[in-house]
Amino acid sequence: MTGSIIDRVSTDPNRVIVFDTTMRDGEQAPGFSMSPDDKVRMGRTLKALGVDVMEAGFAAASPGDEDCIRAVVGELAEDDSGPVFCSLSRSNESDIDASYRALRGTKRRRCHVFIGTSPIHRSAKLKMTPDQVLAQAVRSVEYARTHFHDVEFSAEDAIRTEPQFLAEVLEAAAGAGASTLNVPDTVGYATPDEIASLYRFLIARIRPNFPNVIFSTHCHNDLGLAVANSLSAVEAGVRQVESTINGIGERAGNAALEEVVMALRVRAERYGVTTGIDTTKLLETSRMLSEVTHSPIVRNKAIVGINAFAHEAGIHQHGMYADARTYEIMRPEDVGFSGSFFVLGKHSGRTAVQKRAEVLGYPLVGDHLTDAFAAFKTRADEIGEIDDAELIAICTATARKEAAHVAA
Repeated sequence: MTGSIIDRVSTDPNRVIVFDTTMRDGEQAPGFSMSPDDKVRMGRTLKALGVDVMEAGFAAASPGDEDCIRAVVGELAEDDSGPVFCSLSRSNESDIDASYRALRGTKRRRCHVFIGTSPIHRSAKLKMTPDQVLAQAVRSVEYARTHFHDVEFSAEDAIRTEPQFLAEVLEAAAGAGASTLNVPDTVGYATPDEIASLYRFLIARIRPNFPNVIFSTHCHNDLGLAVANSLSAVEAGVRQVESTINGIGERAGNAALEEVVMALRVRAERYGVTTGIDTTKLLETSRMLSEVTHSPIVRNKAIVGINAFAHEAGIHQHGMYADARTYEIMRPEDVGFSGSFFVLGKHSGRTAVQKRAEVLGYPLVGDHLTDAFAAFKTRADEIGEIDDAELIAICTATARKEAAHVAA
């Protein structure tokens, strides 16, 4: 591995690295386990999507996880193209060795080393002093560098860590050879203003001595702020965003990759950055994950939910007929949908009903339209959504009534 991703950001400071952890942090969440075959299928889809770094698992977690990573690398790795493959490691030699065994089949490999740095993690989980944590972080990064050119260091629970100590640990990790410094909001505690302020402090402190280091963000969604915090981090100078498809992950999940990427694209005038993601494959990737994890996508999920480009309200439908930009800030085709679609229900207006009926071969005008629309509203109150078969039945019934009235 030649550090091509880091070199790319060094030469283009407006390029954001998309680090996907769907198969690691996402899979750790209850209900989202994947078999080796599932991971290969998911990995193939993520590669086509264009993710820069694919965290395929946590090799030391189990022999099966190590085998899964090895299977993904064996099927998908290429030396000259495609993503960097990554495995998570605790700050010890045995974890790093497991990551190396799993990833040795590719030169495009990264070891992602982490250790808890917050007071609660130091005292309750690690039973270590700040000096011991710092020393262990340095030792683990130095050891990882004997196997990996590309090493990422994460200060677990960074947001609840004392800023000065956090800066000291990160700077020491960079000095030991870490080329990416991750500042995870492990428990989803931060707010956008706080996270931006912290990154500005860390970048100002560390970058003068390590100008090529990449700062990364990894936000959890416990307060529903993972995407907002990730975007705030980008504004503050972060150039790697860690995320998952559909936002899956521990507890309330991670920042949703599709939401972060499309926010950066739709609001390009604000963020001024680009990614390497083929956004037209976002829907396909989302549905692949849903398939392999047997977890349906909620209808109102941003970007990829079935309602994301659906319209029922009459006011909205009328505006959409005039110009789709009245109610859509992105084109459905840009994320993989074939187009917008209108849902006929109790909130729909006369125009939408008339136009759909005409498409179905039932032109509605005058009294026929008035009667059909009244019948439509009554039926919609009874059953909710009106599909084509229901609309045809309504049009046919009102036509018969009119014919009978004329005959009488």
